[in-house]
Amino acid sequence: MSTSLPSRESALALVHEFTASESLRKHMLAVEAAMRAYARQLGEDEHRWALAGLIHDFDYERYPNAAHSPTDEHPGEGVRLLRERGWPDDILQAVLGHAHYTGVARETRMAKALFAVDELSGLITATALVRPSRSVHEVDAKSVRKKMKDKAFARGVSREDVLQGAEELGVDLDTHIQFVIDALKADAAPLGLAGSASP
Repeated sequence: MSTSLPSRESALALVHEFTASESLRKHMLAVEAAMRAYARQLGEDEHRWALAGLIHDFDYERYPNAAHSPTDEHPGEGVRLLRERGWPDDILQAVLGHAHYTGVARETRMAKALFAVDELSGLITATALVRPSRSVHEVDAKSVRKKMKDKAFARGVSREDVLQGAEELGVDLDTHIQFVIDALKADAAPLGLAGSASP
């Protein structure tokens, strides 16, 4: 495992270079916030975990995933580029593991956490953005669970991944949802989720 980690600035520069979509950039920032919070709670390396969250979808816009050739698409193409730039293998394995179709097992806590917070962050963000205030400060686990049951809401979010992610991480689903909500609340302004409830 490499001891030197890329800086957050260099990771963010990659995100901006490869991703034009503001909503996708904000998704990566949300996953970064959730990963940092879980690392802190679990006594892991916050910078390392946050980097995995920040970079996990950086190649998605340029290389949309295709189940037919996952190694030539997201996240395989991005991981290839990161490997060339000397990124640590544990981060690369976690990034590969967040997509089912790569066939890469989630063996570390970091990989399990990344999978567990990825789709859930999207669901929480969508739940916040349909509020009149557009604020994550008005979202709780109960409201997210209610939206999960509505199949027409945030159709792109895999409910199965949300459930499986909590299970693999070994956490209660409601506790997990609330934990990620709280992580996003702490970074609400840069995520565009502060709404009118922002202090």
